[in-house]
Amino acid sequence: MWDFDVLVLGSGPGGQKAAIAAAKLGKRVAIVEKQHMLGGVCINTGTIPSKTLREAVLYLTGLNQRDLYGSSYRVKDEITVADLGMRTQHVIGREVQVIRSQLSRNRVVMLQGTARFLDEHTVGVTGDEERKVTAEKIVIATGTSPARPSSVEFDDHTIIDSDAILHLDRVPETLVVVGAGVIGIEYASMFAALGTKVTVVERRERMLEFCDLEIVEALKYHLRDLAVTFRFGESVAAVERRPRGALTILESGKKILADCVMYSAGRQGKTAELCLEAAGLAADDRGRIEVDEHYATPVPHIYAVGDVIGFPALAATSMEQGRLAAQHACGEPVADMHELQPIGIYTIPEISFVGKSEDDLTRDKIPFEVGVSRYRELARGQIIGDSYGMLKLLVSPEDRRLLGVHVFGTGATELVHIGQTVMGCGGTVDYLVNAVFNYPTLAESYKVAALDAMNKMRAIARLTAEP
Repeated sequence: MWDFDVLVLGSGPGGQKAAIAAAKLGKRVAIVEKQHMLGGVCINTGTIPSKTLREAVLYLTGLNQRDLYGSSYRVKDEITVADLGMRTQHVIGREVQVIRSQLSRNRVVMLQGTARFLDEHTVGVTGDEERKVTAEKIVIATGTSPARPSSVEFDDHTIIDSDAILHLDRVPETLVVVGAGVIGIEYASMFAALGTKVTVVERRERMLEFCDLEIVEALKYHLRDLAVTFRFGESVAAVERRPRGALTILESGKKILADCVMYSAGRQGKTAELCLEAAGLAADDRGRIEVDEHYATPVPHIYAVGDVIGFPALAATSMEQGRLAAQHACGEPVADMHELQPIGIYTIPEISFVGKSEDDLTRDKIPFEVGVSRYRELARGQIIGDSYGMLKLLVSPEDRRLLGVHVFGTGATELVHIGQTVMGCGGTVDYLVNAVFNYPTLAESYKVAALDAMNKMRAIARLTAEP
């Protein structure tokens, strides 16, 4: 007799949804989580704190209102770490309460401590005391932590990673961000909005390579407007701690002095403490666990979900992976996750997209037409003071299906779902042309962009029809 039907290791988005899905199916479920880490990295050090910090930055700096009230407009002149942290801690506290309540309502048992496998059905939980727990099915949802290159001497004050940046004692006047991936660029844009002089160092020739090039160029323009300096094609040779900050030395010989250096060198799966070998499992050199299409590991009754299995490593996809894994583990019919998954990047301004990019379609020799709407042409854009935002539709001229939606500007991560829904239901640009949208809204940008694409396709059709 097992202690539990399903045991979940980790209480982040994937672990929560796995536990609740199994509990809804009448299973006896427990979650193992460290003290003060309910909600996992997502709630405590990752998604929620960083996005709340972004919201606090936008509000306190008045950045989004400067088109209306002038470039010197600010809600608060001297913004402190305490100002930013107050909102973050409030949101974290509320989110932890919500999660605790959901787990309690579904009779999920909380086991406080650190988990490690003793065998393929037994887990040791080390907390205030040591205990052994057995389970028929186990779901690994331990997430990731920032990767820390061994050559760098992190001190969580001057040389930091993306976890430590949330605990700085002051807003730095100068900051070097090493790595222009999603996390690095998100934090670079936030601190630039606060007035920090930011330098981004990236060994590749461009940032956010998976994004639409036009939108990345627009973001780069706005970050440069906030005094961000980019050093592309550059690698860091060394970082030397100095009495007043740190000196970053690039392989090209350039030297950058800054109050603080933040490394954003990807993330590492949190599997080192799990003793995977005791369960007949292994992780790769990035701490990731291999799974099949049902999120089952090579040991069939052990599943893994979320960031610990690698790409796409998003809170949204982790939730769905957790739910699907739990259903499969409990013998329930399972539908595959829909292939249309939106990507949201919470830079300032934000970016979101779903489907193919222009580069994807060009590479695959798929014809497409582009329809564009700019916020400055919308009444709502004028009302909110967003003159730079844009929405781009990629449309098939053959059957008028939407192939991709790319949004840059206020509300991008919300707006993208309209396009995602139309695409997911097999809709065409005709629907957007004929639909009525509330006025004035940013959603109206879909109709404007759809008309733009349709007009272009009609012009080409007329031209090719002429004798």
